[in-house]
Amino acid sequence: MALYEPGGTLYGPPIVSFDAELAILRIEGDEDRTTSGRRRRPFSAALTATRDVIVDLSDLTFADPSLMIDLACLAQRLRARGVTLWLAHPQPNIRMLIETVGLHRLPAVRIDGGTQPAGAAKPAFT
Repeated sequence: MALYEPGGTLYGPPIVSFDAELAILRIEGDEDRTTSGRRRRPFSAALTATRDVIVDLSDLTFADPSLMIDLACLAQRLRARGVTLWLAHPQPNIRMLIETVGLHRLPAVRIDGGTQPAGAAKPAFT
């Protein structure tokens, strides 16, 4: 399993990681503008995905709009390659932020439990 995340004592525990084998981007803890630099490498790694990318938000407790902007940019770049970004298991406050900024309305973004195009198969979340 290949995980991409900044390391070292300067950064502390990872809050964003990408599993290239499973195409799962995990985001946890508190994410805001001050931690945006720590998500660059995992987000860049996600751009290499050859299948739909699942963003596991189950352990994300706080986020500001800067994360939503980064996710929107990631979704747009993945869409150009025919890849969809699936937002999985957001906490209620995170889901509200997603819906407030309209991230779930982007063409290449799906949210678990949300609407999907007819005939589209929803990936199995692990």
